[in-house]
Amino acid sequence: MRFKWILLTVLIAALALPAFAPGTPARAQGGGTTHVVQPGENLYRIALKYGTSWPVLAAANNLSNPNLIYVGQVLVIPAGGTLPPVTPSPATPQPATGTYTVVAGDNLSRIAARFGTTVAALVQANNIVNPNLIYVGQVLKIPGGTGTVPQPTAVPGTQPTQPAPTPAPSTGGFELGGHVESFAYPDLMRQAGMTWVKRQIRYKLGDSPQGVAGAISQAHSQGFRILLGIVGDPAQLGAGGTGYMDQYAGYLAGVAALGPDAIEVWNEQNLDREWPRGQINPATYTQMLAKAYAAIKGANASVMVISGAPSPTGAEGAFGTDRVWNDDRYIRGMASAGAASYMDCLGIHYNEGIISPDQTSGDPRADNYYTRYFWGMVNTYWNAFGGAKPLCFTELGYLSPEGLGPLPAGFTWAANVTVAQQAQWLGRAAQLARGSGKIRLMIVWNVDFTAYGADPQAGYAIVRPGGSCPACSTLGAAMR
Repeated sequence: MRFKWILLTVLIAALALPAFAPGTPARAQGGGTTHVVQPGENLYRIALKYGTSWPVLAAANNLSNPNLIYVGQVLVIPAGGTLPPVTPSPATPQPATGTYTVVAGDNLSRIAARFGTTVAALVQANNIVNPNLIYVGQVLKIPGGTGTVPQPTAVPGTQPTQPAPTPAPSTGGFELGGHVESFAYPDLMRQAGMTWVKRQIRYKLGDSPQGVAGAISQAHSQGFRILLGIVGDPAQLGAGGTGYMDQYAGYLAGVAALGPDAIEVWNEQNLDREWPRGQINPATYTQMLAKAYAAIKGANASVMVISGAPSPTGAEGAFGTDRVWNDDRYIRGMASAGAASYMDCLGIHYNEGIISPDQTSGDPRADNYYTRYFWGMVNTYWNAFGGAKPLCFTELGYLSPEGLGPLPAGFTWAANVTVAQQAQWLGRAAQLARGSGKIRLMIVWNVDFTAYGADPQAGYAIVRPGGSCPACSTLGAAMR
């Protein structure tokens, strides 16, 4: 998207801490210790401090969602879980003899609820290193099971029953979220079935990772997981080269240590608006991605790393490859450079649709280019990596001027799209994505942006003038 980003300052209330020294372990009943959660900590980093693992801590503290701990919370560290490595017998699950095959829409929380176990027990039984990543067709051991667990069956004409929507670890099934400006509508986002929130951050040399701590805390306090799209400065990158890449990667490591749930590494790097003119090259980006991946995972292995989504475009013939690469050629270049080794999910955008996402032909624009179609984008990106990585839509939206006035030049292709169509198409896109077996995450562009000028951001917003949200109903139906 061609928009200007504004980094919002998020104000968070100070939380009163217990009187003893921050982070000082105290004795717990049963011979263990306790730890008081400090700002910037997450379960993964606390586990490292005490020579244990986050599933052990989750089990010892009855945490249904290991992503949600709060400043001042007192955690029990199991006996033997101080600095020497531990054998976590208190959290060892029952013998795992039953199996279950993951289907589209599953995540570990739902699977655990279905079979009366816990996420931590599933993680341990299956030696899952990253609970953010399970995949369709994966065979999971069910602790205490006997034989093959029956797969869920759908009753014709009914919707499958799902557990009540509560915050849960991001565990690999399809999930939905929204890109926010103010984050003023969490209830509408929940109505839409969203469990993720996205914010985009502009990094410049010298910035402190602590600048995003408030955004992370705000999302988690509302029960949402958070994706941070972190974009650097093209001029600084052009001047600094690999040295700048190292500093950018160091910043990402600092952010990862604060406990976000996912980080998107850059944005639309196939355009000279976001990458130095004359230096656009997927191999160079992959070099940066490799540094970023190592830094993020070194700081917090539970953070999902998403590659920067290129801009959907076929403009290189008109403007030249010093200014733009067509996105299909760019992602093939990423694949050839080995980018699959440095991501958990392949970033993708789709924002120029004016027809139903079911259609694979019939767009009225003369070029009939693949970027006009939902499936054109999905199949192009999936095939570029041979299905080796799931897709994450870090931006998917439909533009409608209804209630806002005429669209500016460059966007008049959406002049006839209604709010009702926007709602219908977003809901259908979520249904298709959820059932595809290819798409891990869909972030709606956008929830609540209000600017409507040369870049008509408000036209993409699902919260329309006056506060209505027709798309919240269609998205919610798609996610039930």
